Amino acid sequence: MLDKVLIANRGEIALRILRACKELGIKTVAAHSKADASLKHVLLADETICIGPNSSAQSYLNVPAIISAMEISNAQAVHPGYGFLAENADFAEQVEKSGFTFIGPTADVIRIMGDKVAAIDAMIKSGVPTVPGSNGPLTDDAARSKRIGLEVGYPVIIKAAAGGGGRGMRVVRSENELINAIQVTKAEAKAAFGDGTVYMEKFLENPRHVEVQVLADGQGNAIHLGDRDCSLQRRHQKVLEEAPAPGIPEDARNGVLKACVDACIEIGYRGAGTFEFLYEDGCFFFIEMNTRVQVEHPVTEMISGVDIVKEQLLIASGEKLSIRQEDITFRGHSFECRINAEDSTTFMPSPGKITAYHAPGGNGVRVDSHIYAGYTVPPHYDSLVGKIITYGKDRDAALSRMANALDELHIEGIKTNTELQRDLVCDTEFRKGCVNIHYLEKKLGL
Repeated sequence: MLDKVLIANRGEIALRILRACKELGIKTVAAHSKADASLKHVLLADETICIGPNSSAQSYLNVPAIISAMEISNAQAVHPGYGFLAENADFAEQVEKSGFTFIGPTADVIRIMGDKVAAIDAMIKSGVPTVPGSNGPLTDDAARSKRIGLEVGYPVIIKAAAGGGGRGMRVVRSENELINAIQVTKAEAKAAFGDGTVYMEKFLENPRHVEVQVLADGQGNAIHLGDRDCSLQRRHQKVLEEAPAPGIPEDARNGVLKACVDACIEIGYRGAGTFEFLYEDGCFFFIEMNTRVQVEHPVTEMISGVDIVKEQLLIASGEKLSIRQEDITFRGHSFECRINAEDSTTFMPSPGKITAYHAPGGNGVRVDSHIYAGYTVPPHYDSLVGKIITYGKDRDAALSRMANALDELHIEGIKTNTELQRDLVCDTEFRKGCVNIHYLEKKLGL
């Protein structure tokens, strides 16, 4: 078992990691920026080290500072959480070369999954269903690109291989737009990501966003923890998630779950990971794999009974998976609402001091948050200040509990998106289930 872990992140996920470490008897080191000295996990950690000023580029993204903090504190491993350096293959490689353990996949696997073209190729070889497309990078051969476009069928979407978070994408609805769209996307990708490689996929008009949670130990063992629906999104950013995904035929679900497990074994995956799919008309289409713990992992924990972060720590300790697929029984339904420090109408960030705070409670309610009365939300980072998670015997029960929990939540001093979340859980179409990825933006008039 690991003896000491450095937490290279902030906010609610840092506190989540600290709790898992404490349950396993692992000492913790909180690496934090100057602005984050009063974060809850920093106040609770066994040791703390300031790794730089407020800017994330000089602190949470500062690889030499983080590795130095590991050396100073004698930490054996680093947990990157999500965001920041969590999917940075160079960071993972430098951690391992420095003699420490990176809690996540190997650098080689992160690189493959971080390159959308390489990831799709790996999934095709593993039998995971993918979106029809170029199955590789587009070249400067205009005739070839047009031929692929006709074979795939319009509309198509041009994507940056190194893109993410909704950036580096362009929808093309006719052949006469294609070549210009490819050239513009290449230029944008080169400027934004330092890599101008782009590829083509069929553009699905009204898909849902469904993802599969996996765990693998890198020793030939892998399991799935079911699926989640994350279709309520604004500008490609998830707002509300649930597990399991409603309205999926069992044969389609079971097929994709097995394919994801097989792919983990095929690529030698280690740790927690998420396969993300577009789902339309009974078919799954792979879009990317996230090689880290997800923001929305709690809904999966609620229906599976598996502590995903603890499993990450056990796997990083060199242990084989502590659970088998047949040990897992999925029960009930769970929702997660992301609470952001932002205006519900304009979505403008709202940093500032929290003057009053009351968290919801009761049976089937979980709150993952680092905030407290008197805490000041800094303006330098992501606006997420907490997650409200509810569980019920079925979807309606879990949704009713969420409505109650949001009514109980009370935060003063800053604006939050709680009103938007209240509106969503009462939305007639959402309550029916199976809304697509465009639903929220259409509802908001975007």
